[in-house]
Amino acid sequence: MSEGAAVDTRPTKIMYVAEATAHGGRDGYVTSQDGQIELKVAMPPQMGGDGNGTNPEQLFAAGYSSCFHNALILVGNRAGYDLTGSTVAAKVGIGPNKTKGYGLAVALSVSLPVLDADLAAKLVDAAHEVCPYSNATRGNIDVTILLG
Repeated sequence: MSEGAAVDTRPTKIMYVAEATAHGGRDGYVTSQDGQIELKVAMPPQMGGDGNGTNPEQLFAAGYSSCFHNALILVGNRAGYDLTGSTVAAKVGIGPNKTKGYGLAVALSVSLPVLDADLAAKLVDAAHEVCPYSNATRGNIDVTILLG
């Protein structure tokens, strides 16, 4: 494959489908089809809201951090490493873009306290290739990964 060529990361088989419904946009609530999620959503104060609820960026941060952490554990296990004690934290920023819409930026902070820096970096790079959130956002959202 030539350098810079797009890699097809679409699923070859759908194993699970999550369903959620928004009611009222950013000042309403969200529910999941299975009843596991029933959350009030609100605009954060920095965007003119009262902040009296969660927001899509927090939900995205929770999803991306847990998914990336699982990918990290998977690649670590495949390579023979126990990543007990590791963590992944996500920060999701939102702001206006050049097309009069809005865009996101993500910073993932990965902690792998039991591994040396070179090995940790290799596992993080491998997890970034495996994680479905990373695959979905690649080329669309700036994702910075901080290893510490």
